[in-house]
Amino acid sequence: MNAKTFICNSADLPEGSSRGYQIERDGADLAVILIRKRGQAYAYHNLCPHVAIPLEWVEHEFLTSDGSLIQCANHGALFVIENGQCVSGPCAGQALRALSICEVDGGIYLHH
Repeated sequence: MNAKTFICNSADLPEGSSRGYQIERDGADLAVILIRKRGQAYAYHNLCPHVAIPLEWVEHEFLTSDGSLIQCANHGALFVIENGQCVSGPCAGQALRALSICEVDGGIYLHH
């Protein structure tokens, strides 16, 4: 099955930015992080693998100040944008759960 759910317009995720969304998937809410780096959109479940809480304190703020890594605002864990791997902090060696997305016709969609 190729079902997909609209998340946002591509223009809503400019280069070097991050955004958080609540998407309904299979009858349940799913917290999604979107990040654009070098033209590519990446998506992860907005849930820290260490303590199972959302990563941000401020809406849409998921990146370090230089925009190079995803940062958990709760305990400072750092994750690689391209693969979600934790490279620093209490969940080192773990990873964010990647979500399958596609970008077509000016929109970003979550695959089911």
